[in-house]
Amino acid sequence: MATRRQVLLQQAVSAVLFVAVIVMLGWLSTRYKLQVDWTAGHRNTLTEASRKQLEAMTGPIVFHVFIYPRSELRESLESDIGRYQRFKKDISVDFIDPSTQPQKVKDYNISRAGEVVVEYQGRRESLTATTEQVVTTALQRLTYSGERWVVFLEGHGEHSVEDTERGGLSDFAQVLRDKGLKIKSLNLASDLRIPDNTSVLIIAAPQKKLLAGEAKLVNEFVAGGGNVLWLADPDSPANLEELAKTLGIAWVKGTAILLESAALGLPPYVYITTQYPPNAVTKDFSENALFPMVRALTYQGDAGWAVEPLLATSDKAWAEAGPLEGNLSLDPKQGDTNGPLTIGVTMTRAAKSEDKEHPEPTPQRAAVIGDGDFITNAYIGQLGNALLGLNLAQWLASRDAQLNIDVPKAPDRELNLSPFGLYAIYLAFAFVLPAGLLGFGVARWVVRRRR
Repeated sequence: MATRRQVLLQQAVSAVLFVAVIVMLGWLSTRYKLQVDWTAGHRNTLTEASRKQLEAMTGPIVFHVFIYPRSELRESLESDIGRYQRFKKDISVDFIDPSTQPQKVKDYNISRAGEVVVEYQGRRESLTATTEQVVTTALQRLTYSGERWVVFLEGHGEHSVEDTERGGLSDFAQVLRDKGLKIKSLNLASDLRIPDNTSVLIIAAPQKKLLAGEAKLVNEFVAGGGNVLWLADPDSPANLEELAKTLGIAWVKGTAILLESAALGLPPYVYITTQYPPNAVTKDFSENALFPMVRALTYQGDAGWAVEPLLATSDKAWAEAGPLEGNLSLDPKQGDTNGPLTIGVTMTRAAKSEDKEHPEPTPQRAAVIGDGDFITNAYIGQLGNALLGLNLAQWLASRDAQLNIDVPKAPDRELNLSPFGLYAIYLAFAFVLPAGLLGFGVARWVVRRRR
């Protein structure tokens, strides 16, 4: 009898402890959350690029979701935005029923249910989707509020942002627009001045000489504190001597020859980066970049700039002054220049501010690269060219917090099958699988009957 009571007591205590554990686990689940992403490629976890972008945003972010209360999209939208909320606590979601709040629909210019508008510091962006690529790109645009323009010089055979052919910069211009930068073309022969709100002036390898007055305007812009990106191909003409003097650089005659490229089966004038000198533009940048044909430059330290190499070759390279024909070899007697060669540099110097409320000097920035083709439509998709070009533009525009933020596109999750494959799957599920289950059941029934 005593033994039975002890057993009952033990069972009762075990039951109480079991219930207590369940209650404790339930309470802990409301206080603490543990999430583990086991998906392929960690699709449900923000990339380092997105986390870096959120760290650069100091204020609260609001996602306005225009959706009906019982919509099937609500759960997926909450999941997508929730990834950002888990990393940044002051992100909120405002679910708006379009049928009961028509004024908000009008204020936010909503055209259909399911649209999402993200708001930050009074600025808004409408989202076409809530994938990480779309959301983080929109956040990048919201971070930059200034009405400052990236201006591309044109009228002298430069690579053009309007040109969609291989030699154009339309794809690069779209990359900049996607990050919130405003793009404009400038023909000095008609505009006669560089706009005051120019954030960066890009001179993309002119093929014809600038007029004396145009060259003077460009030099005055830089001498007065303007930021500039100067790209020059080996065959680019001169006539920007004053600008070169202002920047303290000189172009080396000829085309750079890279023996490492020849060893890879590429033309010897193709330059591929393998490592970068210490530089703010390429900090944490690990991708190689491809330059189809480059020229070298030299710089001096007495022009008032703090100069940092951006692109440099090995000591095996040289600048070939003659035509690129036959067996090329270094020949100083023919004007060739021995390596290592400097292909690109970045520069900074203090510039006086005309703002009386903020009289402290602000940094002026410039970059000079001996190639204008690496960001053209033909090459921007190669290796890390797009991100390097974007980094250059954003660094020159003083958007340091945006450097190296590039969210990779989600892996292809579509399963494309041939008509035969689709028909085979249909037969398997419609006939083979049911027949197999039925056969297994009949076989089990027959076995039991024989027992």
